Amino acid sequence: MRLHAADGGTLGAEQYAGVLALLGGLTPAVQALPPEAALADVRGALRYFGCDAARLAAVLRVRALALYGVDCTVGVAGNPMLARAAAREARPGGTLVVPDEPAAVREFLAGKPVGALDGVGPKAARTLCSYGLDSVGKVAASPPAALRRILGARLGREVHERALGIDRTPVQPGAAARSIAAERPFDRDELDPVQHRRALLSLTEELGARLRTQGQGEGQGQGQVCRALSLTVRCADRTTLTRTRTLPEPTAHSAALTATAYALYAGLGLQRARVRALSLRAEDLTAAERAARQLSFDPEDEKARRLEAVTDRVRARFGPHAIARGTLAA
Repeated sequence: MRLHAADGGTLGAEQYAGVLALLGGLTPAVQALPPEAALADVRGALRYFGCDAARLAAVLRVRALALYGVDCTVGVAGNPMLARAAAREARPGGTLVVPDEPAAVREFLAGKPVGALDGVGPKAARTLCSYGLDSVGKVAASPPAALRRILGARLGREVHERALGIDRTPVQPGAAARSIAAERPFDRDELDPVQHRRALLSLTEELGARLRTQGQGEGQGQGQVCRALSLTVRCADRTTLTRTRTLPEPTAHSAALTATAYALYAGLGLQRARVRALSLRAEDLTAAERAARQLSFDPEDEKARRLEAVTDRVRARFGPHAIARGTLAA
């Protein structure tokens, strides 16, 4: 399920929490996917309320809109992977149901690009496409042994299962957040690209610091890293533009996040756009100690990382505004 503020603005934390509470009133199996999504296992609720999932989704959408001003776009399917895919394809504020039948699932997935499958990153997608396996339907029809040879035993097996619509991942109530986000609204509609980039620099500095310190006080070691970055530009006419890019390697390094954010912004090709707000979301988080990092022989990169660690310690002791880049100082 994807959530959007009905007035076209940014979804607030109170609105998000309110919709989660509504879901919790229907089923205890609710997994929050902040800042604007959630998963819920409603099989028990369907038996309890004696209705189908589409009717339950309609009730939820009406309550969320009436109580919190939130539009819910709902995907209904037999497992989390299919439900997420259905929510992405559903019309805004609507519900898309994928019948829990093998033929219907195959038809729903067949024409999608192979990169749409969970676990298939850019490198795996390029490898599959080089063998002519550029759609989910072609992957599903391929011999499992061939996929294991192309991608390796574990990934080949998982990709084949997902191409068939099989996802063994359960809904995990109370699971750790898989993304974090931050936003910078402007006092007025901002046309200056220099101010846009300044806001992006501020966002990546904030997200990088939050990732590096996330969970450290809870015994989770060296914080977290993200695998992807998503940029959303909200314009004066209430339209939104969103672009996402997978990072070369999982990272919490602010310089790497900044370079990716600038590339996403440049890729939008904004020409004199009147921007009302910019937001960044670090996605697919994982513990830093479990992530591999390419060794760098660049002394400037190592110097930047050491300086980053010192800056984090200063901010932890004296507050988040104790030290800042000169370009961001008020």
